[in-house]
Amino acid sequence: MHKTLRTCAQLLEEYRRENSSKNSSEKLRFLLGERFLSKDGKTKDVYNITAPFEWDGKTLLAGRVEERDSEHSEVVFFERMQEGWIPVLDAPALKLQDPFVTMAEGALVVGGVEVFPDGENPDRLRWRTVFYKGKTLKELKEFAKGPDGMKDIRLLQLWDGRILTAVRPQGMVGGRGKIGFMVMDSLDELTAERIENARILDGQFTDEEWGGCNEMHLLPDGKVGVLSHIACFDEKGNRHYYPSCFTYEVGTGEYTPMKIISERRDFAPGECKRADLEDVVFSGGLVRRNDGKAELYCGVGDAEAHVRMIDDPFRENVN
Repeated sequence: MHKTLRTCAQLLEEYRRENSSKNSSEKLRFLLGERFLSKDGKTKDVYNITAPFEWDGKTLLAGRVEERDSEHSEVVFFERMQEGWIPVLDAPALKLQDPFVTMAEGALVVGGVEVFPDGENPDRLRWRTVFYKGKTLKELKEFAKGPDGMKDIRLLQLWDGRILTAVRPQGMVGGRGKIGFMVMDSLDELTAERIENARILDGQFTDEEWGGCNEMHLLPDGKVGVLSHIACFDEKGNRHYYPSCFTYEVGTGEYTPMKIISERRDFAPGECKRADLEDVVFSGGLVRRNDGKAELYCGVGDAEAHVRMIDDPFRENVN
């Protein structure tokens, strides 16, 4: 066993020793309280949101929008208003799950998970990560796809202009899901073949557990702060997801042990999509502040969007 390898249970025990549950999150409001009325007149959930980002003079975020009993979702862009988050009317609604947003090569880059029928078994769904870019929301155009069966691919433009790519293979290489990295000279190199050849990190997940990268941050000391998640099943088949983090050094490939930074009981009571998803907190994004704190944006229970104030998990990397 790798010397840094720790299970969900061990990481959670360590987190609880150092933190007390505060029930301290705020639910985001989307037009109709915590839910959203779509153009087709149906009330839908908004969850697995990105962190807010500034674009064209507005504060925006992207969220996964779907009916409670469905997995077929859209990514909708919302603008922050005094009364809550309001849909951007002239923005596209992308047929994706679990959005992510970054800026690279002077463009807005948006991605998410596309689901599609399995060619060999039409009753089952397959998935892949799809990437869009554009100078405006209206101009977003698809420019790349990840390998079939891979979620949690994320991009970050480094100080020198290169693109760090986080991957999460499953199956023969990644088991239930492990994190890996590669560096590209430009977005033009983002192909399924390149992604499949990324280096996988050792010692983060047992064979029974899994996780992925949700967002990356350039840190003042030159390292990359990785907002991630770690997940497991219990003996009843219920899922447990925990926001986590670690740092990665591009030049050497070295990385710190993963640590949990929140759990479900830290968030306000709320609804869930199904009973087996009650303990799911999916990291969406982190807004790091100048006072040593950070706003952690998460999907909760596959049904709600929350934000919680935490200590900045990367504050030690500030010179």
